[in-house]
Amino acid sequence: MVRIKVTALLLFFAGSIVFAQGRSLEDLFPHMNQERREQILTGVLTEAREKDSNLYMQPAGEIGIKVSGLMTADLRPSCLVESLTVIPYLDKPVELLDIYNAMGKVRDLKGRLYHSFTRDENVPLFEDSTRVESPKRTRAIPDPAATYTLPRSDRIYVCLKDINFGNSYYQADISVEEYGLLYGLSNFKSLSYGIIPVIKEKKFNAQFYVEPLTEGVLVYSVAVAEVSDFIAGRINIPSAIRKRIEVILGWLIDNIAGS
Repeated sequence: MVRIKVTALLLFFAGSIVFAQGRSLEDLFPHMNQERREQILTGVLTEAREKDSNLYMQPAGEIGIKVSGLMTADLRPSCLVESLTVIPYLDKPVELLDIYNAMGKVRDLKGRLYHSFTRDENVPLFEDSTRVESPKRTRAIPDPAATYTLPRSDRIYVCLKDINFGNSYYQADISVEEYGLLYGLSNFKSLSYGIIPVIKEKKFNAQFYVEPLTEGVLVYSVAVAEVSDFIAGRINIPSAIRKRIEVILGWLIDNIAGS
């Protein structure tokens, strides 16, 4: 009995040591220069590029390959937006379960601000945000209470009342990948400006990879959208995608930091 207790205690501390060490920024980005390293440790590095661009900031290894594959599946991107940051630890370590619960707080997206240059003021990008039952039954449902068990994968459906696109519907897929969580977001209905479809169904895809590192919690995101040449000539799609990713990224960072 004593041996069992000692073994369990050793396993507990061994697990704690592994978590405390974890992977480092160097492990995932071995060729990152010092300037970029300082940028992501003190803020958010974001780049928006036109079509036919490659990923420049994705992590090394299997997760980078997976994200790259997800970005090219069934899409001919008109633009690409990448972001990278590290959230510093505060008074306690952050575990994957904390991150999963942070990802589930859909209603917290409501009212988050962005700077509108046309209005020259900060305005809510999403006037409302809620889960919905399914693509066929878009009745609003509440966010669940925090869970104590981390699922290997999960799928939810979200409605964001977008200041430009009105009610916008997304499928969110959350899965455990390597040492982190991957949060994928794609539109299951067209994103329209009035009666004009801007981004057709399944033509927007964003991936957020989150992993606790030794330096803090890594958040890497990449988003692509495919639009027609007609739309691209009339709407600044890279800017439109970038502001939405920045708002979603801010929501995710704040929820993880407060977990």
